[in-house]
Amino acid sequence: MTQGDWQRDVLRDLGRQDAAADAPPAPDRPAPGPSAAPPPPPAASSSEPVGPHGDVSARLAGPVPHPEASQQPAVRAVRDPRLPMVTPESLPTVDPRLAHAMGRPRHGDSITRRTGRSLQKLTASAAQEVSEETHLARALQQPVTTGRVIAVTSIRGGVGKTTVAALLARTFNHYRHDPVLALEADAALGTLPVRLGAKSVRWSCRELAHLLTPSMQLTDVTGYLVPVTDGGWLLPASQGRIGAPLDMPTYRTVSLALRRYFAVTVVDCETLPGEVARTAMDTAHARVVVAPMTVEGVGGTRLVLDWLAQLPHSALATTVVALTANSPDMTLDLKAATAHLRETGVTVVALPYDRHLAQGGPIHTALLGQATRQAATSLAAEAMERAVKAR
Repeated sequence: MTQGDWQRDVLRDLGRQDAAADAPPAPDRPAPGPSAAPPPPPAASSSEPVGPHGDVSARLAGPVPHPEASQQPAVRAVRDPRLPMVTPESLPTVDPRLAHAMGRPRHGDSITRRTGRSLQKLTASAAQEVSEETHLARALQQPVTTGRVIAVTSIRGGVGKTTVAALLARTFNHYRHDPVLALEADAALGTLPVRLGAKSVRWSCRELAHLLTPSMQLTDVTGYLVPVTDGGWLLPASQGRIGAPLDMPTYRTVSLALRRYFAVTVVDCETLPGEVARTAMDTAHARVVVAPMTVEGVGGTRLVLDWLAQLPHSALATTVVALTANSPDMTLDLKAATAHLRETGVTVVALPYDRHLAQGGPIHTALLGQATRQAATSLAAEAMERAVKAR
């Protein structure tokens, strides 16, 4: 894949210095001059490997080994004097006393279903299957001129919003060769780090909002992010503690600053009608609204689509609905529900019930059911098509 003009612009802009660095030095870390340097990104460790994949051009060429902490460049930033200049403590995403309760991950498909599918492949048309996969891969690998932001939200919690965001991030990481970011923008105690398999988290949106400057390079930024096992990066909204929620100014600062470093950013928003969710939906290049396969879920989602139609720009044209099943025995007439939502002009993708996803915990791509993988790939391709066409 070619790097594109936007990546050359990133490399040029990264050399600019922040002329507004005039915050006083922190009392506990005195520094000469009017500006103060934030703590360097944490060093890599066995429990929380932290370190960059290299700059944009190096990331396109393939993974680069994490450098030692001593090689992390110093970052000059404008710091909020109300915040202490200290490195946050690294905290586990799951309480160690509870981790053993997760149990062994299950495969999304039963043994009987996997066996039957293997027999079907012997008689199926391989050419047609390859053609469909190639079409989806081309849609997912489209070059972008600027970083694209895809926001994921829902009308209420517990419908699979974070699961869909994690599936999208993993799908983009699998198909694309440029940097991909999963950004958690849930004001509540979100679970995106758990779903993406992060063992621990340290830096969050709130701290990074006061550290980002135009002079930072991609290697500086990724030092504050959590590397995802299957590729890509993660920025959590919090450390899993109850405290000040993520607010709109913080989200805007972080999302606008980070999208210049990443080709695709998947945002796991709070539920509507939250302020951050409305802002994310209004400013994203594409939107995914997650709805449960129930009459109430479809009806409420239709109201959201009607609201999107009233936004100043053409929001519906860049919106996709993901219908999720939280039980293997859903009774909703999927055809009728899909037709009701498509009256607004949006595309609807159904995500079937999957035993692996229903179990909770980290998502292992290899354990997803085949129908789930296909639906997630189709959903990501639909979202990417709209994000690329958006202005």
